[in-house]
Amino acid sequence: MIQIKKLLWHVTLMVLLGIVFSVATAEEILLDEVVASVNNEVVMRSELEERAIEVIGRSQARNTQLPDEKEILSQVLDRLIIERIQLLKAKQAGIRYSDADVNNAISNTAQRQGKTEQELLDEAEKSGIPPSIFRQKVREQLLISRVQEGNLNKRVSISEQSIDNFLNTEAGRSWATPDVNLGHIMLPISSRGSEEEISKAQEEILDIYFQIKNDKDFKDLAIASSKGREAQMGGDMGWKKTTQLPEIFITAIENISPGQVTEPIRSDAGFHLLKLYGRRGGVSQNLVQQHNVQHILLIPNEIRNDTKTQELIKKIRFEILNTGKFSDSAKLHSEDIGTAMSGGSLGWSVPGQFQPEFEEIMNAINIGDVSEAFKTTYGWHILRVIERRKQDFSNEIKRSQARNTLKQKRFQEELEIWLKEIRDEAFVDIKL
Repeated sequence: MIQIKKLLWHVTLMVLLGIVFSVATAEEILLDEVVASVNNEVVMRSELEERAIEVIGRSQARNTQLPDEKEILSQVLDRLIIERIQLLKAKQAGIRYSDADVNNAISNTAQRQGKTEQELLDEAEKSGIPPSIFRQKVREQLLISRVQEGNLNKRVSISEQSIDNFLNTEAGRSWATPDVNLGHIMLPISSRGSEEEISKAQEEILDIYFQIKNDKDFKDLAIASSKGREAQMGGDMGWKKTTQLPEIFITAIENISPGQVTEPIRSDAGFHLLKLYGRRGGVSQNLVQQHNVQHILLIPNEIRNDTKTQELIKKIRFEILNTGKFSDSAKLHSEDIGTAMSGGSLGWSVPGQFQPEFEEIMNAINIGDVSEAFKTTYGWHILRVIERRKQDFSNEIKRSQARNTLKQKRFQEELEIWLKEIRDEAFVDIKL
């Protein structure tokens, strides 16, 4: 049935796009022609038709209501034009991705989805995308992402004041705190309870506490004894932000580990026991490993393409291995304006400060060694770790993570503006 629907859509699109059927000869003739000119390149009818069918297929799989055919074609053509403009910018900047880069991207995507690379390729082929086309789409997406980051990173700046403002909002305070999964046993006390009533409740909560210490099941005891709202669910409060909990609960669970139970807690409402099942997210008070690192960055450009840039940084690395003068080479060659004059010094880092590729190399390399050349979205790097240390930088980590959160939000906002700008600047002639 799906194949029939797909065929019907295919035929509808062919008719709409002007496919000519010869009645006299009963022969179908496909006229592939230009539907749009973008600067010095073109978008072909076959590209538009293929992409439209993909969009329709995805929408039908999600049971999404589709607009009419003309609207679909208009939206798809506009998307193709925007993509073509960005790919042209990548070409002009000399940005290239090797087959190995594409393989790594496919492998990473498969891992994130819990699949093998072959399973990913097979799924694409079942939906009508052969492996060669799938690989080309991955390559194009890498190029587009690189162009976007290269153009927008310099437009997205997050000030310290912006971070302060974010962390002082309710959303910011909630974001920075961890989630905890708690079990709760409660024995209430009346606001007018007598000393005898309070003493009895205290003895009972201590009895329950010692039963737990003797390996009695917390949930069974909650069902049997707790008077809290969650009693019938074994005292399960589920995952909650610590900001949603009473201050007395936050203090009680601060220094216990998952699986442990607090000592009895007294509140105005009564006596409580809390079991911490799990903790996630937030910024915990932990020692983190820092790296004092320096690097050299070379950025591909119109004159020196990606391959030549890679060759040059490998040559610089070879010279450093022979001379041992990393700082001098950074001052002479590095195109990171902010660090070149200081010998490429990036100072002490905190986790999450650099791009994943950079941090992976930084974490793995021995102190004093010069890394192999590697690429990030900024260009080609080599780095050297001068020293390492462990520090409690919880606040710095929180601010770094907040900066990344704000940057991602601003990036998306600026992306829409930038895409409109490059669309307006480009010469586009729609012929459909």
